Formats: sequence, structure tokens, C-alpha cells
Amino acid sequence: MTGVTRGIEEGATETREDGTRVLHYLLHLPQPVENVWAAVATPEGLRGWLAAAEVFEPRLGGAVTLRGIGSGRITAWDVERIAEYTVEGRGRIRFHLEPARPTGTTVRFTHESPRDEDPGWRRRFEHLLAYVEGTP
Repeated sequence: MTGVTRGIEEGATETREDGTRVLHYLLHLPQPVENVWAAVATPEGLRGWLAAAEVFEPRLGGAVTLRGIGSGRITAWDVERIAEYTVEGRGRIRFHLEPARPTGTTVRFTHESPRDEDPGWRRRFEHLLAYVEGTP
């Protein structure tokens, strides 16, 4: 792990042979899974910390458009467990939620992208932490 900040662990970054860059994060959130799910897998939640979901069809294969990020499809969907969005030109964004012991939620986050740039996930996750904790 390359860095830990207030519940955010940045994991290894890998580059595959095809040039795809894969970022890994482990998030430790003090809220129950249902609250974290609402933040990462509903239009209201996404708007609160990431981007307005102008189109959001909550099902496998459903359309998704995140303002400022792009449009694509929901490529994995297991309610209160996995939400994955594949966005044109931005790659695959995956949230894997697990109940933490004794309380809270662990999120295993992966971003596979054709771009070799920092998309600012650490800053975005700080916004997510504040959002689920109910602070601006």
C-alpha cells in the first residue's frame, strides 16, 4: 500500500501489456453497507460526492451518464455488493462492498483505464467519506 489517509488505502497501480492502467483502493467507511450502497449506486448518492447521474438505469446492462465523466453501461450489478460502471474513454469503475467487522463497510475499489493520468480518486474518496458521514 502506498498511502493511508483517514480510511483510504491506496493500493498498487499496475499497467497491463495492452497499456490499461489499473488503480486499486481499499476504503474503510464507518457506515453500514446499505448507506454506502446508496452513495455509490444511486443517482442521489453519486450526485452527493462524485457526479450528477444524468442517466441511471440500476440494472446489469443499464445505461449510465455521469456529468463530467462520461456515458456508458452498468457492467456488474449485485445489489448492496457490486456496482460497476464502464464509461467510454474512461474505462471500468468498480465498487465491491463488504460488511466490516465489527461495524462499517469495506469497499474494494478498482479503476481500469486506458488513460495514464491521475483521475483524482483520493480527493473524490475524501468527498465520499464526508458524504456518508453527513458532513459537507
